[in-house]
Amino acid sequence: MPELAQHVRDVPVNQIREITEAAWSTPGAIVLSIGEPGFPLSRHVLDAGIACLDRDETNYTPNAGIPALREAFAARFRAQQHVEVGAERVYVVDGAQQGLHFVMSMLLSPGDEILIPNPGYPTFAMTSRLLHASPVEYPLYPHNDFQPHIEDIEALITPRTKVLMLNSPSNPLGAVISEEATRRLVDLAVEHDLWIISDECYEAFTFDVSHVSPARFDSDVPGKARVFTSLTLSKTYGLTGLRIGALICPPGLEKTMNNVMESIVSCVASPSQYAALAALTGPQDYVKSAREHYRVNRDAASTILAEKGIPYLGAQGAFYLWADVSHASEGDVRAWTRRFLAASKVAFAPGTAFGSIGEGWIRIALCGAKEELLDGVSRLPARV
Repeated sequence: MPELAQHVRDVPVNQIREITEAAWSTPGAIVLSIGEPGFPLSRHVLDAGIACLDRDETNYTPNAGIPALREAFAARFRAQQHVEVGAERVYVVDGAQQGLHFVMSMLLSPGDEILIPNPGYPTFAMTSRLLHASPVEYPLYPHNDFQPHIEDIEALITPRTKVLMLNSPSNPLGAVISEEATRRLVDLAVEHDLWIISDECYEAFTFDVSHVSPARFDSDVPGKARVFTSLTLSKTYGLTGLRIGALICPPGLEKTMNNVMESIVSCVASPSQYAALAALTGPQDYVKSAREHYRVNRDAASTILAEKGIPYLGAQGAFYLWADVSHASEGDVRAWTRRFLAASKVAFAPGTAFGSIGEGWIRIALCGAKEELLDGVSRLPARV
């Protein structure tokens, strides 16, 4: 049998899936290792997808998505970020992960470097390696509340650097990059002529701070604009299995986007698109109740961590808590999460799933039932 390509053989195990699949195989386990919204979908969203099937609207759609959905994404972005984005710059994608592969395939040639956060979501590195590019990690340190430090990033820029990857609100950290820091990061990209990919999967969920997209500070002149914005409805409306998101591209790249979209996925399934349209244009009760649920869970779980003396990062967004269990993990948090699952029947994502700086930390998902979350967190060993 011929060998697989080297870059495929080198793809590491996703430690989030590793611990989660172990938990799913453990009877009675509390699974706090994966970010899966726990609410039923809104009825009007389900009805829109079903109606699409009932009328047999199951043919190809335009590469970039049905026009009404593109406009709905654009309208929401205009309203929230005060950026003049037209529907012609919106490309409907098969979930945010496909969108990230899409945009990286446009921007990265073999040997190019992409700056990614450490800790950061693991597929940033996985996807770039699959494209024969080199991920270069910029550090997010505990002493700086895991915020990006401009000088640390600039020190890593080389002639091979092509892309700066940003993620706010952050998965796994729950950190939100401030408006001023966001502006400075865009200025840095302009100074060094870098593209920016902004992963904004959790933009709907911030607590007492505002989410500010780098697109606010981007040029609107073709040839000077540099920010690609990645959005998803998986988290915002709980549509994880429908695989629906959007990429907003800089002006002037529309034709190229269309060509690349055709070669990667052609178009997104029409029932998912009509369900997404209903989510964006219909009642927003789901988003409001989900945000409040995550806030309540965050506060309740934080109280338990504080009572146990376990340091944690106060989450400003997303639906995760980032907690320091180095007093118990003995320098190998990945192995510790497996032992803890076996002994206590609770699964947390090990911090090393997100980079080397995550050693000693765990990510706690806040999106499930409050009672189960508090039960799971209460089983953590106290820091003496």
